[in-house]
Amino acid sequence: MSKIKIEKIIKADRNKVYDITTNYKNFEKNFPKYFPSVRIRSERDNVVVIEEHMILGKKEFVMMTKHIKSPPELHEIIVIGGDCKGSCIVEKYDSVPGGTKLTVEADFKLGLFRKPNVSGGLQDIIDEFARVAEN
Repeated sequence: MSKIKIEKIIKADRNKVYDITTNYKNFEKNFPKYFPSVRIRSERDNVVVIEEHMILGKKEFVMMTKHIKSPPELHEIIVIGGDCKGSCIVEKYDSVPGGTKLTVEADFKLGLFRKPNVSGGLQDIIDEFARVAEN
């Protein structure tokens, strides 16, 4: 188990940041280095189930994830199948002067996997989200 907390100030409007980090349909196009494959399996109201391949700490994870959206304040991700089953990521979006404070709290259940640098990998993904939002 790896618990991680990352905070980042992004120089962009909270709604824009939220839209970029929850626009799964564009992940393959906008973030291919981290999301080589993303397929939406179900979308109902504020819940989206996704089959995804995610590169984290130079390790590829194949997962079925449940995303619960509460725009623009909260985005919860629960790994319901595949690698890291039982992991949970909570993203909080707060408006601050000059932008958005993104707080990510993650609890990764890595099981038998050799522990990749999940903290550094998650930080890289957040930095890439920020780069896109700020441009």
